[in-house]
Formats: sequence, C-alpha cells, structure tokens
Amino acid sequence: MFPIQYEEPVFRPPSEGKSYLIQVTIGCSNNMCTYCDMYRSKKYRERSFLEIEKDLMNSKAYFDKIGIYPSRLFLCDGDALGASQDLLVKTLKLINKLFPELERVGIYATAQNMLDKTEEQLKELVSLKLNIAYLGLESGNDKILHMIVKKNTQKDMIEGSQKLIEAGFKLSVIAMLGIGGKELSKQHIQDTAYVVSKISPHYFSFLTTIAIPGTPYFKMVERGRIDPLTCKELFFEMKEILNGIKPSRRILFRANHVSNQFPLGGSLPEDTDMIKRTLDDWMKNTPEGVYPPIPPSM
Repeated sequence: MFPIQYEEPVFRPPSEGKSYLIQVTIGCSNNMCTYCDMYRSKKYRERSFLEIEKDLMNSKAYFDKIGIYPSRLFLCDGDALGASQDLLVKTLKLINKLFPELERVGIYATAQNMLDKTEEQLKELVSLKLNIAYLGLESGNDKILHMIVKKNTQKDMIEGSQKLIEAGFKLSVIAMLGIGGKELSKQHIQDTAYVVSKISPHYFSFLTTIAIPGTPYFKMVERGRIDPLTCKELFFEMKEILNGIKPSRRILFRANHVSNQFPLGGSLPEDTDMIKRTLDDWMKNTPEGVYPPIPPSM
C-alpha cells in the first residue's frame, strides 16, 4: 500500500515528473485566476507539521522496505512557498534527515510568496535544499494580469523573481500563449519578452491557453470578450516573444506541455534563430482559421 493518502487533485510541473510529492499546503492561496480550475474543489490551508511528519515517516519506512529512495522531492500544492517559514524549515529539516542523499527540493511560488519572504528566509530555505521554484508569470502585461486576476503586477513579478534568484534559487518561469486573446496579443508579446529579459530565469516555458469549461475565462470567451488565437497566431506569438527576449544568462527553454501543439526546445539566446526558423515552417504549413484541440487530459 502506498504510504501517503493525497488530498486530490495533485499537480506538479512536467519537469518534476520523477519527483516524490509531499503536500505542505492544500489548494492555492489565490485560487481566483480566471483560466485555472486546478484547485477550485479545494479550500486553501496549511497542513500541520504533524500531518506532514506522518507522511514523511511513512514514506521513509516504505522506501526502506523497497530499498529505493527518491532523488528529488516536490512540495505541493499550488503555492507552497507561501507557507510559514517555521513550517517550511521544520519540514525541510526532517526531509534532509530522512533522505540525506536528496539532490533537490522544488516548489510552486507566486510573486507574492517571493515578496513576502525576507532575503534571509529565502537563503535559509536554499541551505535546506529547497533550491528550485516554479513561477506562473502567464503574462508580463499588467492589463492581462488584472484581467486574469493574477493579483500581482509586472513590477511584482520582476522584483520577486530577482529576489529569489539572488537568494540562490533556480527559477523556472511559465508564460501562457494566447492568454490575452487577439486584442491584447501585441501587448502580451512585448511585455512578456520584457519581463522574461529582466528576470532572466534559469528555465522558461510556454503553455497554451485553453478555455476550460466552468472557468470564468471560458465564459469570457463564450461572451466574446476574449477572441482566442488560431494555431498560426499562437506560433507567431511564441516566435515574437522569443525574438524579444534578451537574457543576461543562458535560459533553458521548453514548450513541451500537453497543451502545446508540438514539442519545442533549446537554449536562449544560442538557439533562438533555429527555434524561430522552426516556427516559421510550422506557420507556413498551418492553414488559416484552425484552432488547437483541447488535450484529452485537460
């Protein structure tokens, strides 16, 4: 029998596919983003250390029994970096005690999480192997961020991210293709490229915006307030955002989420021209007026 009973649904980034998952928080502290239905069935709360300790001790006994141990661990749910410093430190100290060979611990974060923690607190977390965070930037444009109820501004995203990186974290930033619709596509391209350039995260990826039934974003599309992008327009948006990114460090780029039409990747800026040529070919071979299908797993 598996040692943990998760409070489902549980999510993690694609790159954490082989990581062991521990829930530190349940749900998402914002849980108002118009496009997202991931945690709408949950009420946000921090788990008690006793709950987390039980999961970790049961997990340790399980791994001792099978003789295999995780090399990576990911702290769930939606923005566990927002948990209290005391809870995070206690959890990480126990993790390090039980799994001393662990390579790293990852976590989802928001700009607000980053801003709320002091530099000293972030450095303390890094010293306990919590050293990679995932930020859903979605867009660098303030009008779009307001529209999707992200509750943070362009300035917050930049300052919070820079603070996290300076503390020693590796940062993975996610942007959403098509999130502003046709009307705001130009602003989305320009401002997202600007913000990613200013942050220069270690990793950068794209998801494709899907209007999921039941979400406020879906209703906005239904009512004509947002005009979705076609496949060709999504390729163009990706190309132009990448063309505008001028990073201060090498960025590992991926667009391989299930929502994306085709997998794509490389290093920025070294592979930018190659990626742009690929996108030009895709645009050339994509008919006008075709929209991406909703992936079955969504």
